[in-house]
Amino acid sequence: MNRRDFLRSASLAAAAAGCSTVGWSGETSFPIVRTPPAKRKFQSAAVERTIAKVKSSIGNKELAGLFENCFPNTLDTTVDYAITGGKPDTYVITGDIDAMWQRDSTAQVWPYLSLAKDDEPLRLLIEGTIRRQTRNLLKDPYANAFYKDASRRGPWRSDQTEMKPGVHERKWEVDSLCYPIRLAYGYWKATGDASPFDGSWREAISLVLRTFREQQRKNGPGPYRFLRCGLAATDTLPGNGYGRPCRPVGLIHSMFRPSDDATVFPFLVPSNFFAVVSLWQAAEMVEMIHRDADLASQCRALADEVSLALRKHAIVDHPQAGKVFAFEVDGFGNHYCIDDANAPNLLSLPYLGSVERTDPVYQSTRRLVLSEANPYFSRGKAGEGTGGPHVGRNMIWPLGITLRALTSEDDNEIRACLALLQKTHAGTGFMHESFDKDNPARFTRPWFAWANSLFGELILKLFKERPRLLDC
Repeated sequence: MNRRDFLRSASLAAAAAGCSTVGWSGETSFPIVRTPPAKRKFQSAAVERTIAKVKSSIGNKELAGLFENCFPNTLDTTVDYAITGGKPDTYVITGDIDAMWQRDSTAQVWPYLSLAKDDEPLRLLIEGTIRRQTRNLLKDPYANAFYKDASRRGPWRSDQTEMKPGVHERKWEVDSLCYPIRLAYGYWKATGDASPFDGSWREAISLVLRTFREQQRKNGPGPYRFLRCGLAATDTLPGNGYGRPCRPVGLIHSMFRPSDDATVFPFLVPSNFFAVVSLWQAAEMVEMIHRDADLASQCRALADEVSLALRKHAIVDHPQAGKVFAFEVDGFGNHYCIDDANAPNLLSLPYLGSVERTDPVYQSTRRLVLSEANPYFSRGKAGEGTGGPHVGRNMIWPLGITLRALTSEDDNEIRACLALLQKTHAGTGFMHESFDKDNPARFTRPWFAWANSLFGELILKLFKERPRLLDC
């Protein structure tokens, strides 16, 4: 069974593993579906204080209940924390799959960073996530998902690529190297603690730099190749496993998207933007922590090269929207103008620090992405939003709705996003991977911690910056 079929067949019984008790708020008929305290994977005093503060302070009790369910979902259901070799070690599953994605694990613990300085167990849990991600990078920088057990072999062992024990899947996605840097940098800035950034971490940064350079493919296709036989075209690569041809222009090839679907044109623009930010962050860290000016200089030089290539090749003329960022390009002048709800995507560029919200090209791109000129934007009886080919057209992703709110400065737009998220959780009290544009009760992935965490991040951000939006 492939990952897509597995996700589609995920049942509410699977979700019950993480949400075993349903209660009802006395103030509304809203389900409180957190795991009972005795069965939670990890408990944080700071998280519980935050939930109590938000719940008691905002007027919209359904949003308060959703926050209570979603914000702690990663801690309640997906983390496996231990001390290994005297150091914190945290394995973070996505929810309904027992594997740790580099991307998802960062996104899942990211909303807790602001609380880590005042909660030592929570800080250690995030430190353990960074250390585990570092080991994953050193095992295989081309892999996107890993097992806790370093000897385990999973269902994709027959993929035609260099599969190692402990690797769940080996789809090369640029963002799989960016997200661990994002978490490391955010942790360092939030806590001031440099203890996870030892020699192994510095070695991992060197490996990231080498891998990005290999995937610029200036001197041939490089070492990565991937074929998966007998399944959907989005689960394998053309060109004998090397992907479609690109002209080497300084951009980095990403053979798969953050959705784990194969790219059409391998220069995935949002991921290249993300790589620029990640290289700048890595440069600052290795220079300040390791006093390694040479490695920092190399990271900055590659960031500058990719940034220049983006300015030359990623901006295209769209017949309806004008100058926009393409989603994918090939360096020959061909481009693909869509957006996919998984981040990094075009909508998320300001959220990831890649462009300013006010950038005119971003604003044109945003209008395109949030319109029916984007083939993966849907509007129906249940609402509107972006999706992607991973589960097909007419399926809207709560991740996309939440990112729309996180990247907006318009109160009315944010309110509309909040109302849509309330309207489409289908009475479950959680966010899902996607829902049908006409029927929110038809949804995929009832237990998807990334979507829950991002929703919690949005509510906490609004509580701090725009609390009035949470009262209606």
